[in-house]
Amino acid sequence: MANEHCSDMTSAPSGFISRFTLGAGEVTFAVKDTIDIADHATQAGSPVRQNVPAAEAHARVVQQLLDNGYQLRGKTTLHELAFGVTGINSWSGTPVNPHYPALIPGGSSSGSATVVAAGEVDFAIGTDTGGSVRMPAACCGVVGLKPTWGRVSRQGVMPTDSSLDCVGFFSRDVATLRPVLETVLGERAPAAPAQPATAFLCGLATADIEQLILARLTQAGIQAAQTSLPGFADAHQAGLTIISQENWLAFHTIVDSPLLAQDVAVRIRAGADISPAQRRAAEDIRQTFSQAVDAQLARTPVILLPTLPAFPPTLAEAADPLNVVNLTRLVRPFNLSGHPALTLPIGEINQRPVALQIVGRKNKEFDLLYFAEALMAKLK
Repeated sequence: MANEHCSDMTSAPSGFISRFTLGAGEVTFAVKDTIDIADHATQAGSPVRQNVPAAEAHARVVQQLLDNGYQLRGKTTLHELAFGVTGINSWSGTPVNPHYPALIPGGSSSGSATVVAAGEVDFAIGTDTGGSVRMPAACCGVVGLKPTWGRVSRQGVMPTDSSLDCVGFFSRDVATLRPVLETVLGERAPAAPAQPATAFLCGLATADIEQLILARLTQAGIQAAQTSLPGFADAHQAGLTIISQENWLAFHTIVDSPLLAQDVAVRIRAGADISPAQRRAAEDIRQTFSQAVDAQLARTPVILLPTLPAFPPTLAEAADPLNVVNLTRLVRPFNLSGHPALTLPIGEINQRPVALQIVGRKNKEFDLLYFAEALMAKLK
């Protein structure tokens, strides 16, 4: 079955690029178009891939969900080749941000975030290489989870090789994600732990965003010790180096296609000149930063920080690269370190959303869910 794109290629209000139904369960989900669905082409939001053959099998994560009674409702749009932060895509559609229609939906998993925010499915699957689940979740006011690197199978997911990318999930509430995670991890959630000690990374976002988050934490009875992580800025830059080189290796054969969006082509070409020495330096930073995160989590099992350093820009503002260049500054470091991270909508200022990022110990995703669920219950 060929993908049937939305008729308006500049605006896909729902975020779907193709609608179909697989499975007969009551809980519904959608899948980002970098993830294989049998008999559907995996086009990755790119006209360069519009004639690729249909996938022969479901990605493992999709098959796991279908085998356990979930119902798939379709595939969602994204920033082309999952390599961009705005979610703007003139070919497969820029989905409207349901709660904040003047703002970008965020990328790259834009469609998965918007179909959840609009209530069209119960949850959605995206991918997160440098914030591509957490950023659109924050922009659209929904929950977004990036698991520990390697915890969820990437079999049948583009690109084939990545040392940063994770399959992640969107939902409107935290509770929805627990059975989903149990299914794809093949394990039962443990009992909820006691309220953990927390640390808040301060000085990373605009003052009004940090003040709102700290006020909401105080309202919930959470007294987080304010601290910093050594090497945080270096980790962001190292993550950029690695994703640039890995995406060059994945997509260099199509970089000269006239069909490729110019912003994506520029980012792919940026990886061409990364030297072995630069990659080794980035890997050294990965090791030292991961150790720093582990050390902080040994003291406080939860690290809190804003998801975005500033408010999501409007669609018009996003036309200027200077307004989006730093949006991944607070999410990308945890792709580098591999730790699980979850984003929660925690409020808004002047009709722009504010989100809290919660980072936990590796392989302890359920602890993040318990903490986030308890926090949201206290804030209602």
